[in-house]
Amino acid sequence: MWCIPPKGDCEFVAAMEEVLEVYQRPYDPKRPQVCVDELSKQLIEEARPPLAPQPGAVRRHDCEYVRNGTANLFMAFEPLAGWRHVEVTDRRTRRDFAGFIRWLVDGRYKGAEKIVLVSDQLNIHSIGSLYEAFEPAEARRIADKLEIHHTPKHGSWLDMAEIELSVLARQCLDRRVQDKQTLAREINAWESMRNTAAVKADWQFTTADARIKLRKLYPTTDG
Repeated sequence: MWCIPPKGDCEFVAAMEEVLEVYQRPYDPKRPQVCVDELSKQLIEEARPPLAPQPGAVRRHDCEYVRNGTANLFMAFEPLAGWRHVEVTDRRTRRDFAGFIRWLVDGRYKGAEKIVLVSDQLNIHSIGSLYEAFEPAEARRIADKLEIHHTPKHGSWLDMAEIELSVLARQCLDRRVQDKQTLAREINAWESMRNTAAVKADWQFTTADARIKLRKLYPTTDG
């Protein structure tokens, strides 16, 4: 399913160019660029033991399965450093998101002046989530460490955490996982492998490219 932005949308192109400007900034450990996103994963248990692979036959799973609910995955991805972290939670609420952001602020980025945060416009991705989760002074302390940039509506493809989540889905989540503990263990192994290799994102799409390739999205002006 595609999210197709309307033509001549000034709000879309303004937000898009803001994010693209962020991606053109050089690496600065004092102002790290961090993209955040989330993904829901259904927990599925085998109803019958699968058949082991044999020469000429792959491992086979029965069509029946047991639903064990869902888990939420919060992804933080620092594309210029080749670092990512996935937090597995039971839910995706404002309080859950706020806790994840505080973990970033007080953990890996404790010494940063600002975290340049890129996210889509999901309602929980706001400073308001901090105020719902924490006392005002604590919420303000965390908020003061953030420089937030939102991708435009219908433009979540601009969030590099979404791209990294798609890699996770292909490499780690393309099979049945029965419970949250197993999910967290397998994701941690994937995360460690990617971080050890310091797999970065080589973002090439610029504002100049957008003004040519996506010119139909720009409003026409009389000037």
